[in-house]
Amino acid sequence: MPELPEVETTRRGIAPALLGSRIADMIVRERRLRWPIAAKFETAVRDQIVHGVDRRAKYLLIRVGTGTVILHLGMSGSLRLVSRDTPAKKHDHWDLILDSGMVLRFHDPRRFGSLLWTEDDPARHPLLKKLAPEPLSQEFNGAYLFKITRKRAVAIKQFIMNSHTVVGVGNIYASEALFRAKIAPRRAARRITQAEAVKLANAIKAVLKAAIKIGGTTLRDYVNADGAPGYFRQKLFVYERAQAPCRVCKSPVKQFTQGQRSTYWCSTCQH
Repeated sequence: MPELPEVETTRRGIAPALLGSRIADMIVRERRLRWPIAAKFETAVRDQIVHGVDRRAKYLLIRVGTGTVILHLGMSGSLRLVSRDTPAKKHDHWDLILDSGMVLRFHDPRRFGSLLWTEDDPARHPLLKKLAPEPLSQEFNGAYLFKITRKRAVAIKQFIMNSHTVVGVGNIYASEALFRAKIAPRRAARRITQAEAVKLANAIKAVLKAAIKIGGTTLRDYVNADGAPGYFRQKLFVYERAQAPCRVCKSPVKQFTQGQRSTYWCSTCQH
């Protein structure tokens, strides 16, 4: 699933083409996504000027004069900017046609993505209103992380992947951040020291920034707005490197299942 760096990379890729443009039309080829695309959607966005392209957690927010498009890439979704005469492929489910002649096209083989419309403040939308702080914000720091872990017995990896703790830290980046902070993924959250909380918060910020800088991580389906894959996979220390030598100590990277997801870690470097 595309995680925060992939969504932020997508946002940065599409924003220049969208900002200030008028949505000349919208074409929906498949309404059956995670939730059905509303029948009024095309009418709601047609002839609207795009005033903002933002991100909240893994949601993209396209702000126009009368409301906001709330978009999620789902498991296999991607957005691309193409010219209007580019033929649609299988699983190209909708197009936003801009007055420039460019098209924002959504491709999603598994159809777990979503496209919603709200005329209210999107921060109050049921999908967004209870989300925790952004990991790259000043609000998320070591002091915050230490405070909220004090009475939590859950494993630290599962804790930082919870969107009520911090948003956007998915499986890849949780494993990588814990490696950088030298914290074992099974450790109870409440057993993290204040110094370790600072290290972990900083590691989360660092690994996300590093991934964003080179376009995110492509494991299977993700491509950015230009159709290029993310190259952070080449920089991963532990994720999907089971039995490979640790890049720091050369011990074999270990893997186990945690919360129905694969966790990767180095038992020598992480304690």
